Amino acid sequence: MSDPTARFSDRVDNYVKYRPGYPLAVLDLLKKEAGWNEQSVVADVGSGTGILTEMYLQAGNEVFAVEPNLEMRTAAERLLAGYPRLHSVAGTAEQTGLADHSVDLVSAGQAFHWFDPVRAKVELQRILRPEGAVALIWNKRLTTTSPFLIAYEAFLLQHGTDYKHVDHTRISEVMLAEFFRPGSFTYHSFFNRQVFDREGLRGRLLSSSYVPAAGQSGYGPMLEDLDALFETHQDDGHVFFDYDSNVYLGRFEG
Repeated sequence: MSDPTARFSDRVDNYVKYRPGYPLAVLDLLKKEAGWNEQSVVADVGSGTGILTEMYLQAGNEVFAVEPNLEMRTAAERLLAGYPRLHSVAGTAEQTGLADHSVDLVSAGQAFHWFDPVRAKVELQRILRPEGAVALIWNKRLTTTSPFLIAYEAFLLQHGTDYKHVDHTRISEVMLAEFFRPGSFTYHSFFNRQVFDREGLRGRLLSSSYVPAAGQSGYGPMLEDLDALFETHQDDGHVFFDYDSNVYLGRFEG
């Protein structure tokens, strides 16, 4: 597979506009179960364009946004320039560049499946303070709960380049248990939804790293099929993406 840190370099604009955020219930969970509060120092690892980072900044946190992809990191710096407590860091989960025992919470939104879990665990243990927590978060797009979502999944299987290979659902609870061992984790899920018009659906598709980009083979036919899909399933000019916002929250020690 090509370098995962470069996969989204040509998708940044669409990623910023069309990727979903996370429910505020995620912060309520972190406050209740992980001791997070407005004074916590957060490392958002694999921070991308800053979707999750901004939630913490809005709450008042000091946030180290660790992102290896230059284009995504630059977009986040531009979008979040008004937050003085943002620290943008060129780093990876395996080598964050942060100081020892310097953060209270590590979070990863839509990113853990790109990590080398063995090396990342060593690094995250190094930067976390005692009793620090790790929150691995994904918006999992539902694929069977409406005729449109069923058809969209079939569409991705037809047009995707390596869709099945990069799907984050390959991460199992067995793998997560090994990652947190000897500590443990808890699982939580919250409903999330996006509403798209025709342009928004196209942008959401093109934000994905596993479909052809402009100029690549299959790009034109893919968009033609997407328009047909929209026409078949739109309701008053819109379609819906539903998600489970899944949070795996744990500590490395009991």
